[in-house]
Amino acid sequence: MCGISGVFGTDDPFIASDMISCLSHRGPDGQGYWSDSVNRVGNISFGHSRLAIIDVVGSSQPIQSEHGCVLIQNGEIYNQTQIRENTSYPWKTSGDGEAILAAHFNSIPSPSVIPETVSGKKNGWYRVSSGVNQALRHVEWVKRLNGMWGFALWDPRYRELILCRDELGIKPLMKWQSDDGSLLFASEAKAFRGHPEYLPRLDTQALFARLAFEYSLDDTSLFYGVSQVRPGTIETWSLDSNGRAVLTGVANYSTIKNSPNKEWSPNHAPQLLHSLRMGLADRLNSDVPVGIVLSGGLDSSMVAALAKDASEIAGKPIPKCWTVSESEDNPDYRAAVEVAKSLDLDHHCWTLDEDVFWKRLPSLSWAGEDLDLTVLFFQPLFEQMSKEVKVGICGQGADEIHAGYPRHANLSNHSKLVSQRLDLIDHPLAKGLSSGLLLENDIIGPGQPWTAAPPKVEDVFCNLENTLNFEMSRGQLTNFQLRLVDRHSMSHGLEVRVPFLSRQHLELSSKLPIDWRFKEGYMEKRALREAAALTNLPKNIVSRPKLPAGTATSPGLINSIINELKPNIIEWNAETPHLAPLLDTMPDIAIGFRLFCSLHLRPDKSLNTNTDLFSLLDDVEPMELF
Repeated sequence: MCGISGVFGTDDPFIASDMISCLSHRGPDGQGYWSDSVNRVGNISFGHSRLAIIDVVGSSQPIQSEHGCVLIQNGEIYNQTQIRENTSYPWKTSGDGEAILAAHFNSIPSPSVIPETVSGKKNGWYRVSSGVNQALRHVEWVKRLNGMWGFALWDPRYRELILCRDELGIKPLMKWQSDDGSLLFASEAKAFRGHPEYLPRLDTQALFARLAFEYSLDDTSLFYGVSQVRPGTIETWSLDSNGRAVLTGVANYSTIKNSPNKEWSPNHAPQLLHSLRMGLADRLNSDVPVGIVLSGGLDSSMVAALAKDASEIAGKPIPKCWTVSESEDNPDYRAAVEVAKSLDLDHHCWTLDEDVFWKRLPSLSWAGEDLDLTVLFFQPLFEQMSKEVKVGICGQGADEIHAGYPRHANLSNHSKLVSQRLDLIDHPLAKGLSSGLLLENDIIGPGQPWTAAPPKVEDVFCNLENTLNFEMSRGQLTNFQLRLVDRHSMSHGLEVRVPFLSRQHLELSSKLPIDWRFKEGYMEKRALREAAALTNLPKNIVSRPKLPAGTATSPGLINSIINELKPNIIEWNAETPHLAPLLDTMPDIAIGFRLFCSLHLRPDKSLNTNTDLFSLLDDVEPMELF
């Protein structure tokens, strides 16, 4: 688990080192840098900040193979042992990252003719080649990998850069192309501040989608010109004769989609439970201590319930559990204590300080690169965990695949809510989002920020199967849930793993009939609760209804800061008249948006998260959204 950065083109290669310095929080155990010239027309350079999890002493990156390829990786390859056993390769380390180089080495032979420079032209946000899709050559060997990752691999034989992200987007990989044509890529958008010409700007269309749907769509970010490598996707890049980076191919190696069967019965619950158990066992593979994020909800409680079995399978110590809330009377807090006690698990639990929002919101916004402030509890939780463990296990992903959100029970109302939010934004771009139009059509397609045209809201929420597929593939899972946990955990040098998104569990869960996710008159996550009932969890925990994680953890503290800032919120919102009617109805997001603008959109790139919260909120230049 690490932070990665890179520069491909004519820009100063040492920019990659400046970029990785912006990501030192992701890898406090060391930094690495590598660069080389490319065909006398440009350079390739990699930066890496390491959080040592596997092969702690060895496996520093960037790592070079016998065939001259160079790799930087963020994440973990869970099946590295199987790849080692079945791959002939001159191994140098005991780390999981080298499995990527080995899989590549055994599938991509040296070319008979050295490729020439490519040609391409600007299309959307990037320079794109019109030739053969080179990324298709890499699909089969990438499919061998099982884990979570964002990686960059340089193959000097083909003068080719390969960017790749895991199939669900658990780990991030972002990119930006300078006016001169150099490609920059990194784990977080803040790393692009290492480029002297990068000026953070707001992506208005992405913002409007974020406000309406509650998450950004497709591969957009809130920063104009900055997009993501799509989950389950390989991109290949080369240089043209002027040293400009050109996208030569995009290939999907995995598409996650629900394919529900017509029948299912509780007799299959043991299989569903075992798939989670085995996914958890894979994620306990670590050379450093592991802990469980125990919220008290069903999902994290199931992880805790399977901890002893999974530890025995993995041959690893039983993890301790970690819980934080605003008070010991909080329902989730009490449930977490009951779970840990009933399972006889070591448990660290504590309550938040009353002034935690005033102290922590600036660092929350800076780390998260988002508008949400209800997940503020992540910061003290992950900070405390990182003092004893380097790996955390959480229950994220269960709600997306098992229909666990309150909105899933009333899609018609949620559809109206999303449409109403778009209607409250007084701007043509918002109207375009609701009608399936974008200002720039050339930013739709492979490698671009938008996968497809924006969907009609009523089509997304017309039935639960459509909704679940949309939320998994176009934003809710990767752009909200997984992104928040990645950014906030890694801001304290903590790797978080998600067993509900293991291939074992996904394969079975994707086939569950929709009425075994949610059915009128029943609780949410029906099939999962049948599986939970087979564990040693108390019955009242198995039957606990879903509570929203952020607001459930600290509802009083959230309401307190909103009430205290309410007069200012209305005044601040008035400075963005296009958004004021909507932000007035979303005071928590209004605070988050204001803080995002203050911290992330400063033209001078100056930053001091130690500045008091009110000063940061009050120090925002009025801006036009378009």
